[in-house]
Amino acid sequence: MPQLPKYSHNIVFLSSLAPQKEATAGPPGGPTTITPGINARPLVRPATPRHKAGNDPAANNPCLSCGACCAHFRVSFYCGEIAGEIGGTVPADLVSQVGPLRACMKGTEYGGQRCIALRGELGQPGVHCGIYESRPSPCREFDPWMTDGSPNPDCQRVRLNIGLPPLPIRPHDDDDGGCPSHTPPRRGDIAA
Repeated sequence: MPQLPKYSHNIVFLSSLAPQKEATAGPPGGPTTITPGINARPLVRPATPRHKAGNDPAANNPCLSCGACCAHFRVSFYCGEIAGEIGGTVPADLVSQVGPLRACMKGTEYGGQRCIALRGELGQPGVHCGIYESRPSPCREFDPWMTDGSPNPDCQRVRLNIGLPPLPIRPHDDDDGGCPSHTPPRRGDIAA
């Protein structure tokens, strides 16, 4: 039975395991080779501004036209997050060891340099993480807004460094589930 690639940027549908020609699939920045013998096709195509729905939270995500944090901070994390036998998710070929139990994304070792996983041009629409689903915890935890809705001062500072305007207070979402009066009753709901 053919082996699946250890790491791939795309979600693929395995329609057969019969031998096939070598195929490629991947983000516009670089194709990913699919192992011969697997008939695979992407389930979803990369979102472009033309394909984003108006109610898609990513459509209003300031990170998708920024990337400043990915080119400024050292992205350091516990080595247990590295993909391998212990169950991590961050691809091992994209990290550098910086201590006995610490690793960081290549390119960010000394800060002020671009992360190896960052795709696109800083400050331009479409900039994104090439390993978004497998990104390390510092990237997952960095939010452009604080919990109270005010802009994150670290985000504001690095945005300013690349010439982007400051973020406003987080836009209010009327259907955030926080206020029951904004949520219509559903079938089976019990009135109090």
